Amino acid sequence: MYPTSQSEAPLQTKVSDLPSSLSPRLIRFKHIVVALLLSVVFFLLFCFIALHGYIAWVLSNPTVAPVFSNPMQAKNMKYQDITFPAADGSRTMQGWYIPADDNANKTIIFSHGYGANREETWVPMYDLAHFAHQLGFNVVMFDYGFASQVNKAVATGGKAESQQLLGAIQFAKQRGAQELVVWGFSMGAGTALQTGLITKDVDAMILDSTFLLEPDTLYHNIHNQIDLPRQPTLEIMNLLFPILNGTGLQQIPYQEVKKEDYPFPIFFIHGTEDEKAPYPIAELLAANQTNPNSDEWIVDGAHHELIFREHPKEYLRRVSTFLSHVTKTSSDDVENTNTGES
Repeated sequence: MYPTSQSEAPLQTKVSDLPSSLSPRLIRFKHIVVALLLSVVFFLLFCFIALHGYIAWVLSNPTVAPVFSNPMQAKNMKYQDITFPAADGSRTMQGWYIPADDNANKTIIFSHGYGANREETWVPMYDLAHFAHQLGFNVVMFDYGFASQVNKAVATGGKAESQQLLGAIQFAKQRGAQELVVWGFSMGAGTALQTGLITKDVDAMILDSTFLLEPDTLYHNIHNQIDLPRQPTLEIMNLLFPILNGTGLQQIPYQEVKKEDYPFPIFFIHGTEDEKAPYPIAELLAANQTNPNSDEWIVDGAHHELIFREHPKEYLRRVSTFLSHVTKTSSDDVENTNTGES
């Protein structure tokens, strides 16, 4: 063995003592770093989920302006304030009934869109109601639950609203309607198609800018507002919707609607510049229809629910022609309204 010099012994002691003296500090530092990183991750995850929760809440509780006029003030049409129950008895609906001048037994029910009430001013609905009245139809205008000024409900993408529209259909039948047309807009058109799956009391539909709530259209509209990844956005929204409005996407029969060949004629109207409901959905739905009176009008350059504003004369001409084929609307009525005045 070699003798250890006195100068080497202290050096070995210092080296061996170095890890043991710094080890607790390193461990504590690592724990702090890990805790901070985990805190940041959990905070970002919370913010991500909270953002989706906010989006789901806003979609379930749209801001809707109050009703500011009435058919008499807007178009000098006599009307009655009406209430009727939703078909499932879940709530009472409020609206207007505008009787035809000649006690006709044909009625048009307007099905307004998401975020609007029965007036739907950007369409504008009063002009179309006046047009329908000139054609000799009774007119029903009502508010869906999410637009109610009395007892506001959440929006459910058509699940609850289809029962509310069915209530309006039953009301019109009780008032003597033998020919009944549903004229829907945006989600009101999608709701009409869902209602068409469960009733035989509809004779025709006019569907403007049809919006059918399904994963593709939901994500399309979210992505238009904020750049979120498709996955897991749809999974999170599907988890949140049942909590916030009681309706999961799987409860909306969008698959059935997209495959259905309806027994009544449908006139699909859609614009190619529709940013909320891309027009291929209307083409797909129209392609499924075999009723000889069903038709489609895909309007180049037109926007969501603004087709009547952008092409008023052509819009009224096509609608009146369709109605003359599917109801007992007289040719004189059609000729008198094809001027585009309403």
